[in-house]
Amino acid sequence: MAKRFFYKVFCGFFLGLSVFAPGFSGSIIAIIMGIYHDLVRIASNPFKNLKQNIIFCLPLGIGTVISGVLFIIGFKYLFDTYEKATYFLFVGLITGNLPVIFTEVKKCGFQKRYLIGAIGAFSAALALSIFANGVGQSTAAEGLAASLPILVFGGAAGGVTALIPGMSVSMVLIIFGVYNELIITANSLLHLDFTYLVPFGIFCVCALTGLMLTSRGIKSVFEKFPGFANTMVFGFMAGSLIGVLVQSLQLNDSNFNWLLGGIMLTVGLGISMLFVILARIMDKEERTE
Repeated sequence: MAKRFFYKVFCGFFLGLSVFAPGFSGSIIAIIMGIYHDLVRIASNPFKNLKQNIIFCLPLGIGTVISGVLFIIGFKYLFDTYEKATYFLFVGLITGNLPVIFTEVKKCGFQKRYLIGAIGAFSAALALSIFANGVGQSTAAEGLAASLPILVFGGAAGGVTALIPGMSVSMVLIIFGVYNELIITANSLLHLDFTYLVPFGIFCVCALTGLMLTSRGIKSVFEKFPGFANTMVFGFMAGSLIGVLVQSLQLNDSNFNWLLGGIMLTVGLGISMLFVILARIMDKEERTE
């Protein structure tokens, strides 16, 4: 019993990293760890078998909180000191995970007609990134509450994408232009500064609402049309990658130089590759149990 509990804490830790680190898909990690279908079931109807759901989610939540705190503290420093280089790290993280989605596309049987969905998803991600970046530039100095409409849509979109295999929640938050602000807000909450508690709460409510309303539909689409769905995910990630890269190039950062940017890009690629390898190892161990 205790072993299973700590295993779920371990799963929660990696789920937390996959949520906070751009490019990592929490749903893929959940699939590998054998808890994806349970999470979809709980998300679609959290009040059914409430006690069992709480018992199942408690260790996952503990692991997620641990990874979240460590991640937030580290990335708050990076955003404050090396903002532009941090975006290059994100570019590396996202790029390193594109081959994983491409493999899923090939495995499901790619067809040329799927390109329509991929192009549409690519265009949508790029357009969202450009639009949100423009809004963020005009409201960044006014704080999190000033971009409340974007925060609402970003939260809902983050919740919707949380259970889409291959999609990264934080990547979506970046293209909506609220990721940096949420990191800063979460860090302030860790220091018991509740200045932005209300907008942060609104974001969380929107994310949970999006998650619960779409969980069953997403599962159904990926079961019935896996090739088309994964191709759209690939297109969206590719568009997001271009959007994040454009955002990074537009930043003015006196601490940035191209050597540092190259190092951060390489580190991002390396981390994503190590994460993929670790996921495969965990998948093999889970199947042998």
